[in-house]
Amino acid sequence: MHNLRKTNTRPYLDSFKKIGMGICLLFIFSCGGTKNYDLLILNGTVYDGSGNTPTMADIAIKDSIIVMIGNLDDATATQIIDAEGLAVAPGFIDMHTHLEPIMELSSCESHVRQGVTTALGGPDGGSPWPLGSFMDSLEAKGIGMNVAYLVGHNTIRRNIMGLENRTPTTAEQKAMEAQVDSAMQAGAYGISTGLKYLPGTFSNVEEVIALSKVASKYGGIYTSHLREEGLGLFDAVAEAIQISEQADIPVVLTHHKAIGKPMWGKSSRTLAMVDSARARGLDIKMDQYPYTASYTGISVIIPSWSMAGGLEAFEKRVSDPILRDSIRNGIVFNILNDRGGSDLNRIQFAKVEWQPELEGKTLKYWVEQKGLEPTVENGAELVIEAQLNGGAACVFHAMAEEDVTRIMQHPQTMIGSDGRLVEPGMGHPHPRWYGTFPRVLGHYVREKKTLSLQEAIRKMTFLPAQTLGLTDRGQIKENMKADMVIFNPETVIDKATFEKPHQYPEGIPFVIVNGNLTVDNGTFVDARSGKILRKQ
Repeated sequence: MHNLRKTNTRPYLDSFKKIGMGICLLFIFSCGGTKNYDLLILNGTVYDGSGNTPTMADIAIKDSIIVMIGNLDDATATQIIDAEGLAVAPGFIDMHTHLEPIMELSSCESHVRQGVTTALGGPDGGSPWPLGSFMDSLEAKGIGMNVAYLVGHNTIRRNIMGLENRTPTTAEQKAMEAQVDSAMQAGAYGISTGLKYLPGTFSNVEEVIALSKVASKYGGIYTSHLREEGLGLFDAVAEAIQISEQADIPVVLTHHKAIGKPMWGKSSRTLAMVDSARARGLDIKMDQYPYTASYTGISVIIPSWSMAGGLEAFEKRVSDPILRDSIRNGIVFNILNDRGGSDLNRIQFAKVEWQPELEGKTLKYWVEQKGLEPTVENGAELVIEAQLNGGAACVFHAMAEEDVTRIMQHPQTMIGSDGRLVEPGMGHPHPRWYGTFPRVLGHYVREKKTLSLQEAIRKMTFLPAQTLGLTDRGQIKENMKADMVIFNPETVIDKATFEKPHQYPEGIPFVIVNGNLTVDNGTFVDARSGKILRKQ
């Protein structure tokens, strides 16, 4: 057991045994030369985040800052952690987080227990609006980890144009640019797009470049759920590279993947495209979650044109036999070639408000429950029914392990959970919501040897901090903010599974957010010590 000790220090431990409690306490409080800190971490193996070889060192924290690193035999502190046998790393920075439930789940326990101390919200083109006032409200409420936000292109476009499938007028384009400008002034770290989703899918590249130029003016980044991650993946990566070049903005291909059987193994080409762009001086990076299944709305396999204008327009189209046939054929194509993985068993319901008993079950199960043959065509008909009922969130098991491994090993890949804040009992989530970071450390580092431990930590800390321009987080160095995670490299592991997702990870006994213990010897502490990070 690795215990936290209070109001005591390592050099005096033997003294307690040798000279007695009273004499020892007199000795401690009469020594004016000792240094007093809020928290000491002793005997740990320190991974500073840079990717360098770890070192044995003690760390002192005072007023939320790392103030001393070295041999601290003469120090005293209010709290002391004996980290012998444990790895001490910077707190993990999640580059892709769905923070939508944060007002209700402001303790952020499902993320903090993974070792995450900072999360980037507003991904896939969706963000709170107005962003500035939302962040003010969140700051007043108090949160369990640091959060930063991107401004979402889909949110902005919906604000100005609704779900219309057309090019914006000059006035509409200027209005969208003004909203991006407002969000950047409020402290957004950049702009995100969800070009696979409504209404971003209706935009052209010129629209996105113009909006990205506004974010670039403030030093922001561009992250993109690409227009396609299946058969159109190469063109989609090329589009992101074009946006980087013409908007003069760093780009992150978020949750990068090659989805659908026809694309398995094709990540070798997308990574070559990234390398080629970087060789030309463009700043292109990626983030990734360590699973072969994605999670999104079932509408992702419905042709986007059929949903222009919203649910009422969709209902009208599927009531037309000719249009319904075209929509069904498009869904069949996507089941066979895209997220469907060519198998109804690869589509697993996760959140179904209109029929919760389907949660955790597959599309094939639902087809058979209806007394139908489990054909792709029948599956497509039920996808239409699901959308008419209000939609559903699904896990799509449609990626190959070789692509996950190859992308993870690329030096410019960061770790992002694509996870939503959650607590036990809320639906049937993707296990990444609970297990992304410990899965990398346990499964891909310790078990598979896909990465070295120091390289995995770099992808979770220093590399994302560099990408966001965070100069006071992401490394263990003196004068940095004291965001840290202390874990056991021999036991750290995710426990959440696709069958039983509501399980916290193991092997992470301590998490520190801005100098405050938020996981204390395995017990979550609702310290609310997180900060709203605003880009300056």
